[in-house]
Amino acid sequence: MQGMDKPIEGVIIGFDFGLKRIGVAIGQTITRTATPEAIVASKDGKPDWEHITRLFEEWKPSAIVVGLPMRLNGEEQALTQPARKFGQRLSGRYQRPVFYIEEQLSSIEAEQRKTKARQPVDDHAAQIILENWLDAL
Repeated sequence: MQGMDKPIEGVIIGFDFGLKRIGVAIGQTITRTATPEAIVASKDGKPDWEHITRLFEEWKPSAIVVGLPMRLNGEEQALTQPARKFGQRLSGRYQRPVFYIEEQLSSIEAEQRKTKARQPVDDHAAQIILENWLDAL
């Protein structure tokens, strides 16, 4: 897969990057399912790395998936490069391969799935991103 010797297996951590909140989901390659896990605070685009480190220590993922926000026509938008940079930082800090998946409308889909009004949907958006990546395996 993507030039790697062996396929990615096991637990995968997925991120829906945002400047204020970062949604996190945990997925599994065997079942190809994902569940919302956490919403990490981000201040001025700087993530709460302590929270992210705790998630890595708890779940010990074998790979990272980061959603790349794209316009509907496939062009990059304002958050595309910051999301890519976030993925590079994750890879450098946690020494895991990072995979990017283009995402459009995951937050809108997550909004439709949620159960409570005014509940943040970032973790559900991360779940959708990760499910889409797992489906493509």
